[in-house]
Amino acid sequence: MRFILMMTGPAPRPGQGIDSWSKEDIQAHMAFMHELNGELKAEGVLAAAEGLDYPPAPKIVRATRERKPSITDGPFVETKEFLFGYWIVKVDTPEQAYEIAARASAAPGPGGEPLNMPIEVRQVMDGPPPIH
Repeated sequence: MRFILMMTGPAPRPGQGIDSWSKEDIQAHMAFMHELNGELKAEGVLAAAEGLDYPPAPKIVRATRERKPSITDGPFVETKEFLFGYWIVKVDTPEQAYEIAARASAAPGPGGEPLNMPIEVRQVMDGPPPIH
């Protein structure tokens, strides 16, 4: 079974995102993430992991009638939460994915305190759902 674990959080406000943390806190956070990814690789469950940029950098793309990209700013600041990064893990049970999500949730933030950030866990489907 494959699962995507999505690290989400509130929209960063100027001066409140990770860019406002001390250099030491950022280094500790990144070291934790690298260590977690290394552990997941060693356990044979990590398929992919990436950190993502956040607004205002992301864009929304839709196809025009001519099938050309129409690019707009977004997601917009009215959005309550943003996706900051994700892991795709290959495990035998949903419970294993939940355990990994809890490990990621405990990443250190300012002062080394665990962030306990929400990690959304969703199964990556291998095909359409069965028809009953």
